[in-house]
Amino acid sequence: MSLPEYTVLRSRRRTLAVQITPEGQVLVRAPLGLSEKDIRRFLTEKEDWLRTHLQAVAAHKEQAAREGALSYEDLCRLAEAAVPDLRRRANAFAREMGVTFGRITVRNQRTRWGSCSSDGNLNFNCLLMLAPEEVRDYVVVHELCHRRHMDHSAAFWAEVEAVLPDYRESRAWLKTQGPALIARMTQA
Repeated sequence: MSLPEYTVLRSRRRTLAVQITPEGQVLVRAPLGLSEKDIRRFLTEKEDWLRTHLQAVAAHKEQAAREGALSYEDLCRLAEAAVPDLRRRANAFAREMGVTFGRITVRNQRTRWGSCSSDGNLNFNCLLMLAPEEVRDYVVVHELCHRRHMDHSAAFWAEVEAVLPDYRESRAWLKTQGPALIARMTQA
């Protein structure tokens, strides 16, 4: 395989990293002074990884094309339905876990399923409404666990597992099926 087209983003970082966006763009994050030759060598070493992930992006785009793009109106309907659904789930799990949270916001996001601010506000992706209920539960619990641990430490994952012993299945679903949902949105 010849190297795919890529964009180099230089900054004061110390490490070299590669990312593939949901649209299939290859981004290379590089230190300011790193040569183009070193970047190409790095990408050549990552050739198998690049091939695998670019094929996955293509498959997700194909699946999204079969299922159809989500219009702005579709996304608004999903967001409208998500607010009461995710609020109900958050209230129930927060009581069970003994934590509190601030407001809930639902957006159409391309990179995250949820987040928790340091103020305790919860943000969720409207596309969760296209995911199975247990996946929605997992994302809600994941964000509520950040009320105790604002990281992804072993203690954080133990907290998630204490509430949802089978959380790994939902996490795996998001990893394998989630990109196809995101691809439906990126067409809109």
